[in-house]
Amino acid sequence: MVKPVSKALIEPARSRKDTPLPAHAFLVFTQQDMGLMRAQWPETQPRPRLFLSDVVVAEDHAAGVVLVGPMIGAPQAVMVLEKIIVLGVRRVVALGWCGSLQPHVSVGDVVLPTSAYSEEGTSSHYPLSTPATPSPALLQQLQTLLQKDKAFRVHKGSVWSTDAPYRETKEKVFLYQQKGALGVDMEMSALLTVAAFRGIDLAGVLVVSDDLSRLRWRHGFRDPRFQETRKRVPALLRHLF
Repeated sequence: MVKPVSKALIEPARSRKDTPLPAHAFLVFTQQDMGLMRAQWPETQPRPRLFLSDVVVAEDHAAGVVLVGPMIGAPQAVMVLEKIIVLGVRRVVALGWCGSLQPHVSVGDVVLPTSAYSEEGTSSHYPLSTPATPSPALLQQLQTLLQKDKAFRVHKGSVWSTDAPYRETKEKVFLYQQKGALGVDMEMSALLTVAAFRGIDLAGVLVVSDDLSRLRWRHGFRDPRFQETRKRVPALLRHLF
């Protein structure tokens, strides 16, 4: 539920040059995954960029789907989300990567966030009376779809979102481990908060790219398990909407 809040001087708005977008969207955090997602829809129509992100509409999708990315960090992701909402988007899946915080969550696994601890500076500007959570229906759709592929494991749980990836200290990693967070990313807490604030459906899919669970960093960006899951997930998401 949204708390009473003063009206902003600048509100997201549709300009005369803007064209409506389909109701379904994928927010894709990385350039690499944006390429993999675009490959799932051979017939796409580019639209004007939003800030630093490409926008393409899948013309060969009956329900209408828009892909937007790349983007990094909560402020940019929220600016993009705010704009696509006013252009007509109502259901959003955010696709990105995360670092594992728990020993049982391995590189190449998938995390579906059920909530997010915010250490980013954007969420606090969108006051809610209860913590933000993903759309239950969309989350269940994602879980059912992704668990069809037995090549990777799917976990549901909370994540920690931070603005400062170079300040993921041992103390903070240990703190969020104790809270039960499965992974760390940069955007999910803000996206969930803004989606709740604006009254739209949103859920996230995070592929585990690196591991902090043993209080030291082990990157997995070249790990075959990570690379394989990154390829498999877009092929599954093609059938979500």
